[in-house]
Amino acid sequence: MQTPSTTQLHTAIEVLKRYGEYINHKAENIVVQLPNTHFGGSLAARVEVLNIEQVTRIQTVVAQLEKWRDELLQQKRQCVSHHV
Repeated sequence: MQTPSTTQLHTAIEVLKRYGEYINHKAENIVVQLPNTHFGGSLAARVEVLNIEQVTRIQTVVAQLEKWRDELLQQKRQCVSHHV
């Protein structure tokens, strides 16, 4: 497997961040549309828990990709400084 470029990593990071925003937005819309009943409240709580879990996973992957991107940038800087 070929190592992705820093631009590709940046794109992946941005896509994941926007996907997290999309998930938050969808969850908010679902909760707003639920009936104001005990069942609706239980369902809203479940939606919020699932939303938090999904967004947390996305944020973890984003952090890993950012770390990888930063490492690649550092390697590029070191290669440039060795060639100069």
